[in-house]
Amino acid sequence: MFKLTNKKLTFILISFLFLVIIIFSVAIFSPPVNRILRLPLGISAALRREIAGAIFYHRNLLQNEALKRETDFLKNKINSLNESYLENSRLKELLSFKKASALKLIAARVIARSADSWSLNITIDKGSYNGIRQGMSVITYLGLVGRVVEVAPSFSKIALLSDPNLGVSGIVQRSRQEGLVSGTLGNSLIMKYLPEETDIKIGDTVVSSGLDNVYPKGVLIGKVIEIGREFSGLSCYALIRPAVSFSNLEEVLIVVP
Repeated sequence: MFKLTNKKLTFILISFLFLVIIIFSVAIFSPPVNRILRLPLGISAALRREIAGAIFYHRNLLQNEALKRETDFLKNKINSLNESYLENSRLKELLSFKKASALKLIAARVIARSADSWSLNITIDKGSYNGIRQGMSVITYLGLVGRVVEVAPSFSKIALLSDPNLGVSGIVQRSRQEGLVSGTLGNSLIMKYLPEETDIKIGDTVVSSGLDNVYPKGVLIGKVIEIGREFSGLSCYALIRPAVSFSNLEEVLIVVP
C-alpha cells in the first residue's frame, strides 16, 4: 500500500517549485530573448525566402521557356494547317471550274510578281514544256486575269489586265454596249471609247466580247462603279471594279485555243 513519507513529500514539493520557477522564467525572459533573436531570425527567414525565390525563379524560367517553345511550335503548326486549308479550297474551286468549263485549261501557280509605274505582271511555273504559248489568255474562276507575253521552257510571264498597255474588248452584259477595257495602274479598270449617249449604268456587269480573237467570249471582267465624260466631250468612259484581285493571285488558268 502506498504511503506518503516525508522524503517523498519533500521530493514532490521541490519538483512543483522547480516547475513553477521554469514557468515564471519563461514568462519573464521570453520578451528579451525574442527581441535579441528577432534580427538574426529575420535575416535567416529573408535568406530562406531569397534562396527559395531564386530556385523557383530559375525553375519557372525554364518552364516558361519550354511553354513558349511549345506555343510557338503550335502557332506555326496552326498557320501551316490554315495555309494548307486555304490552298486546298482555292485549288478545289479551280478544279471545279476547270471541269465545268467548256474551255481547255492549264492550271499554273504564281511563283513571282513584279511591278513598276508602267506595267504589272506575274510569273507562273508553267512554260513551253507544258504547252504554254505567247498570246494565250489567262483567267481564274473569278474572271479575266490577262495574257501570256513571254514564254520560257519551264515558266511564263503574264501581263495583268491592270496594265495600261494591255487592252481587251469588253461588252456591257445588259445593253451589249462595247468598249475597250484597260488598266489604270490603280484598283480599277477603265472602259473607253463609249458613245456620248451610251446605255451604261453603275452596277452593270462587263464581260469579254470575244471580238478581239484573243480572249474567250463571256469571261467576267468586273462591274461599273463610275461613269464620266472624256475631255474632248465626244465620248464617255466607265470605271470598272475588276472581278479579280490582281495583287492576291496565287493560282491561274491558261486558256488553250
